[in-house]
Amino acid sequence: MEKKKTLVLGASDNPSRYSYVAINRLKNNQHPVVAIGKKKGTVSGIAIETGKIPAEGIDTVTLYLNPAHQKQYYDYIISLHPKRIIFNPGTENDELAALAVSNHIEPVEACTLVMLSTGQY
Repeated sequence: MEKKKTLVLGASDNPSRYSYVAINRLKNNQHPVVAIGKKKGTVSGIAIETGKIPAEGIDTVTLYLNPAHQKQYYDYIISLHPKRIIFNPGTENDELAALAVSNHIEPVEACTLVMLSTGQY
């Protein structure tokens, strides 16, 4: 299985958050993870950064931010040149999806956790 370096945007060290579960599942599936959130923390040894950190070789950006909070990351996401952006439930954003398409990035409206559990990641 191909390892897909993934940026979890909206990462949280709160075990009740989907982003927390996603980081663990991605790591358990041997996908390298970069995590960015509102506050610093650690999930399974992966540091949650608070800034737009330089990141190389990002395959997938998975969003856990509502559309109002995504806007500040548009340029950053595009600059990473990921192959796809996963819009998890509640993060759907036509503006960012259109921007992605115009930059040859595939927008995917899906759930990262479901994709991982069904082998579609």
